[in-house]
Amino acid sequence: MEKIVILTGAGISAESGLGTFRDEDGLWAQHRIEDVATPEGFARNPELVHAFYNARRVQAAAAKPNPAHTALARLQRHWPSEVVIVTQNVDSLHEAAGAERVIHMHGSLAGALCAVCDHRWQAPTEMQSGQPCPVCQVAAGRPDVVWFGEMPYFMDEIFDHLDSTDIFAAIGTSGQVYPAAGFVQGARRAGAATVEINLDPSDGASAFDQVVTGPATSTVPSWVENLLAKAR
Repeated sequence: MEKIVILTGAGISAESGLGTFRDEDGLWAQHRIEDVATPEGFARNPELVHAFYNARRVQAAAAKPNPAHTALARLQRHWPSEVVIVTQNVDSLHEAAGAERVIHMHGSLAGALCAVCDHRWQAPTEMQSGQPCPVCQVAAGRPDVVWFGEMPYFMDEIFDHLDSTDIFAAIGTSGQVYPAAGFVQGARRAGAATVEINLDPSDGASAFDQVVTGPATSTVPSWVENLLAKAR
């Protein structure tokens, strides 16, 4: 049976109340990306960056998975072959819906990272500038999220999955940020069927065999049900 690799972006969590970069109101609209989502911004003003991610952490903790998350978890449980979920999101809504072994290529709000020794630990609800690393004791704790200019996590593993997939789906992602924007090309080279599921077609929609538009909470469950019906 066919292996499925799914890439999810901010659009899948938007209907759970978590804002995207492009929302006109919300947390991202209140700050420049350069100030809160780059290593340079953290070096300039760690207090601001911690405050921003503390607010995101509280917001994410209060969010509930929506029918799109639930549908993908169901696909993972019932598909007769492997279903790999790779997410650009730093929330834990896939796991809250029951998905397993989710690959968080941009890290997680639930994690803290030492910028000196790379030790990782569970982030408190509020991180503060100057808190020491539990291992090396240097005051270098930061959110364990991938900022602009940094290399996403687990790239070798992700490319291995793309090389062996039969179906690739990109859900709720803008298709503008690399390397994730190039995943569809990798899947196509492997001979996979490709589908984009988005509120509106992305800038890279022409690279996909199929484009499905509409709210994730309706389009994703429908896509999953169609797949499972074919597998019965």
